[in-house]
Amino acid sequence: MSRIPLSALIGLVITGAFFFLALTAQWVAPYDMAAIMGGVWDPISSEHWLGTDAIGRDLLTRMIYGGQVTIFVATCSTILSFVLGSILGFTAATAGGWVDQVMSRLVDLVMAVPTLILALVILTAVSVSVPTLIIVMGLLDSTRVFRLSRAVAVDITVMDYVEAARLRGEGQRWVIFNEILPNALSPLVAELGLRFIFAVLFISTLSFLGLGVQPPLADWGGLVKENATGLVYGIPAALAPAICIAVLAISVNLVADWVLARTTSLKGGRGG
Repeated sequence: MSRIPLSALIGLVITGAFFFLALTAQWVAPYDMAAIMGGVWDPISSEHWLGTDAIGRDLLTRMIYGGQVTIFVATCSTILSFVLGSILGFTAATAGGWVDQVMSRLVDLVMAVPTLILALVILTAVSVSVPTLIIVMGLLDSTRVFRLSRAVAVDITVMDYVEAARLRGEGQRWVIFNEILPNALSPLVAELGLRFIFAVLFISTLSFLGLGVQPPLADWGGLVKENATGLVYGIPAALAPAICIAVLAISVNLVADWVLARTTSLKGGRGG
């Protein structure tokens, strides 16, 4: 068994810490999320480890709850995008013909519009809520997963074991879930981390623009927006959530790079 590289180990520890705080936010947060505990942008103190925000709420508490919302939305939208995108991609690859052409061209059409612009257009026309954000982000990101899963499945469908399954009379659903999915799992798992990073950055961007998570809830992008004015006066409150976004993205990327490298090496070993 090969050892985990130091970079991947650091990424796993940091990512695990973020997820642990997200799962236990109600117990580890020092104050209530909406409670006003001090003055506007009070400095760091023993009562407020990161100071207070633009209206006097404890910034550390807001950061912990904001991380919970950010990670929850990003995780749910990533799962939705992978379930939908991979199933449709595998279906297109195995069906082939006009089914593949129609699905691929529809995905190309959606991907032709920048994702952020398309999301902003949709979110301005509907009532913004956490479920809405998850659905919109998941659907838009599923196009990227579709492209990957279809490309992987096209290579797998020409393999002898898939042809043998078809000759045995196995149906399309059986081929997808018993032959294609297990063999396509490695690249999909590696891509999962990258899609999660995109989801974190995406929800943070939407919230910073005012069309993401709405009050009284908070996420890291919204916290940056709420405290951005303080930067003009030398108040660093907006930097803490921005740093958390960057650290989470880097840590997940370290793990994703390790998984991708391990997957590639395993494939090379099997090919030899």
